Amino acid sequence: MSALILVLGGARSGKSRFALQMAEAQAGKKVYLATAEPRDLEMSTRIERHRRERGKDWETIESPLCLLETLQSLEGRADVVLLDCLTLWLSNIMMETRNAQEISKKIDALIQAVTSVNLRLIAVSNEVGQGIVPADALSRAFRDFAGLLHQQWAAVAQDVYFMTAGIAQKIKGGVR
Repeated sequence: MSALILVLGGARSGKSRFALQMAEAQAGKKVYLATAEPRDLEMSTRIERHRRERGKDWETIESPLCLLETLQSLEGRADVVLLDCLTLWLSNIMMETRNAQEISKKIDALIQAVTSVNLRLIAVSNEVGQGIVPADALSRAFRDFAGLLHQQWAAVAQDVYFMTAGIAQKIKGGVR
């Protein structure tokens, strides 16, 4: 059964834990689609901790840039995909190119792909638009693109949750 779910929240809000619990409650083959890159010791340690928390029932695929292709390759091979996280993917894209049109095209292509793959896809992302206006242009552009990415993903998702202090608030979707 195809489904698209978005779990938004601030840093350390419990969104990854909530998404993991939601995915583990589903039957079938589970894939964790990671967008983080271990660029320093702290991130490497964090990634390893998350990997241990998932256990051996999960296949982990690291895809910091090529989400579209990776998702398409999982159709028929996975039943549940936990994508963690969209804002890290966006950050990776923005480090690859600063061209606003290219970034928008990549977001649009990703949204098109997630609406056409037959997967139960749970995406985690950081809500960054509720704080102060960033002081520099790159940070403002990131905040703006993250907001657009979230709007587009939420528009096509069946369910959207917002996490605050470990509490999930369903902001879109039916009762489960």
